[in-house]
Amino acid sequence: MLGIKINGSPIAVNPSVFQPTILDLDDAESTTRTSDGVLNRDRVAVKRQIQVEFPPMPMPKMSALLKQMSGVFFEFYFPDPMAGGYVTKTMYVGDRPAPMVIVKNGVVWWDTLKVTLTEK
Repeated sequence: MLGIKINGSPIAVNPSVFQPTILDLDDAESTTRTSDGVLNRDRVAVKRQIQVEFPPMPMPKMSALLKQMSGVFFEFYFPDPMAGGYVTKTMYVGDRPAPMVIVKNGVVWWDTLKVTLTEK
């Protein structure tokens, strides 16, 4: 259990994969390479992007999880490898594909949900 929270509430379903990436954002106009290959870099920000996968789950849990990430932006509390502890970042979520697996005892189960969370 990672202790992840969305908008201050525990995440509805614990992920099976949690892969943070630390991104450097460079200014597109002022970051250039000279003709001899030397990089002149203008880093403007360091952001987090997190690949998250969730195991198969029944419809009510999928609904609760997707609703937690339904805002344009949301507060995401997670363990950060660079900070060396838990941090809260304002994030947004990309596409949220959720293939249906089966109907079991009248309950729809969804297969692995994979999302990418990106810091604002």
